[in-house]
Parts: sequence; structure tokens; C-alpha cells
Amino acid sequence: MKTQRKELVRFAPRGEDSFMEAVAARVQTYFEVNNISPYANTAMWVKTAIMLMLYFIPYVLMVTGYGAGNLWIFFGLWFLMGWGMVGIGTSVMHDANHGTYSPHKKINNFIGYILEIIGGYTVNWRIQHNVLHHTYTNITGLDDDIDSIVLLRLSPRQPRYWFHRYQYIYAWFFYMVMTLFWMTAKDYLQVMRYKRHDLLIKEKVSLPQALFRITMYKLFYYAYIMVLPLLFSGQPWYFVVAGFLLMHFTAGLYLSCVFQPSHIMEDSAFALPVTVDGTKRMEDSWAVHELANTTNFAPHNRILSWFIGGLNFQIEHHLFTGICHVHYKKLAPIVQSAAAAFGLPYHIQPTFRRALAKHADMLKILGRED
Repeated sequence: MKTQRKELVRFAPRGEDSFMEAVAARVQTYFEVNNISPYANTAMWVKTAIMLMLYFIPYVLMVTGYGAGNLWIFFGLWFLMGWGMVGIGTSVMHDANHGTYSPHKKINNFIGYILEIIGGYTVNWRIQHNVLHHTYTNITGLDDDIDSIVLLRLSPRQPRYWFHRYQYIYAWFFYMVMTLFWMTAKDYLQVMRYKRHDLLIKEKVSLPQALFRITMYKLFYYAYIMVLPLLFSGQPWYFVVAGFLLMHFTAGLYLSCVFQPSHIMEDSAFALPVTVDGTKRMEDSWAVHELANTTNFAPHNRILSWFIGGLNFQIEHHLFTGICHVHYKKLAPIVQSAAAAFGLPYHIQPTFRRALAKHADMLKILGRED
């Protein structure tokens, strides 16, 4: 397989007395003055247990025959598992794979492997999310989160086709099938692409090893998520398949609705690098680039923030990926104040509904303008 390295870009140096230097110092002072750890606290561990139970308790009830005589209960259990997937994805796996549960890598890795249990592959996730998305947010050709299928145009820097005119209508269907595609074909396609770009090296895994592990994880996943319910739920196969799809449609749609309004917005810069002396460079420093391409939403919605792992504070998450999400709400005023002091943008939408509406508007703009 021919290697074709991704042509990475360099960001402008942050310099002395920069925004990132100032905000990092303020955040460090916050933790020192309050004598608290930036890692998980008791509330985080309690939430972890709740999210795991939201997924596994309905599953156990289902495979032990609970609700076999009532379709409302049967599909309700699958529906709850879909919300459990969301909770695990945003509040458990996400923090673990960013290393924010504990300063001990083994603990984070152990918790992070919950992704394999719900059908994913941590190596791919860390490359796509930690390496590409968090480093090159909204940069076409580098951020895998926006370099999606051709039917979706998620950046003004991508080619526009006639059907994009209607993407604000049909995009929600593709959002809905996101996790289903992920648990079937995406991991295989990704790992082969990452091999071509030499992105598996830092993960210390070869392509044959990765393909073997993905296959084993998928076999395990489909054995317990499909085969056992087929054998023990007391429902015919077509209801089991329908429940499985319901779970993934629920998780895929909601997860997309959490992540897409954080970056695919009209306020986002979508800046491209320029070539200087043969090297592609960004005009802004990395931290300023993140501010320009990230949006917070619903900062006062405590229930939403609790359930989605503080990812409505996406700015704080992007600037401080090594800090557990339970601290984001307290960090937000610090970051916003520092941004204002440096004359930098701090994008925020007051409610979740408003953020979704603005994202839908952006999908419409991207479908109709070059």
C-alpha cells in the first residue's frame, strides 16, 4: 500500500504574552487557588456509573426476556440504550480518550476501551478526534470531521454540487445513521486511509494488527448486541433489527446535533493555510484558530451540560483537552474574559435550540453559495 503523508500545516507562533499564555495562566491559577484537581472528581465517577447503567441495564432486561410480551417496553429498552450510547460517548469514552479521568495513563486507557464495547475502535477515534480534529479544526483536507461524504458540504472550502442545495433537509438523515455507519464500515475505511497517511505510527499499530482487532471487536459487538437478543429476547428477528436501528438512529442523530453546531456555523472562520517558503502556514496561532472556529451553546442549561459531558462548552474543551469536562462551566468565564481582553471572538449561542437553528441555516448557506 503506497504511503501518501498528509500535507500538514504550521500555525503562527503564539509568542510571549499571547492569548494562550494568558488564559492558561488564569486557568492554572483557578485550580491552584481552589485547591482542586483538573481531573475527574467524585461527581464525574458517579456520572460514569449512571451512563454505563443507562446502556447496560436496559440491555440486560431485554436479553432476560423483560418486555417480551409488550413491544412498547421492548422498543423502549432499545431507545434507552441509544441514550446510553450518547452518554457513554460524550461523558465517559470522550474524557477517557483525552486522558482526563486520571493522571495515570493506564486508568484512562482502561476506561477508554468502553468504545470497543459499544462497537468502535479507539485507535481510529484518537486519530480522527484528538489528532486531526483538535489540531486542524475546520481546515478542509485535514479535519476528518468536516471531510465527510460528498453528499454533505460542511465547509465553504469544499466543492459544491447541485444537490447540496437540499442538504439542510436531508443532512439530518445522514446524521441519524452516523453511528450505524461507524459500527459497520467506517472503521475499516478509516484505518486503511490512516495507514496511507502514516497516521498509525504514533499509535504503534500496524495495518494487519488494526484490521484484526477491528474485526474481533466487531464480532464481539454484534454477537452481544444482535445474536443474544435474537436468542433470548422473545421477539422475532425483524423486531430485534428494528430495535437495533432505533438505538443507532437515536444515538447518531443526537450526537451529531451536539457536535455539528459547535463548528459548522456561520461565525466559523474556515480559514485556509497559505504557502510561505514551500510550507503551508496558518495566519493565526492554534489557540486563536480554535476560538475562530468553535461555538459554545446553552451555557445555563445544567441538565443538557451534565448529560452531554460539558460539550456545550466546546471552546473550553478545545483549548484545554487535558481537563475533565466537569470543570468547563467554571472555566468558561475565565476564557471569555481573556478572549475579550485580547479582542478575540468568543462565539456562543444562548440555547441548544438556537444553536441547532443556526447550524441548519449554515447548511442552507453552504448549499447555495460558493
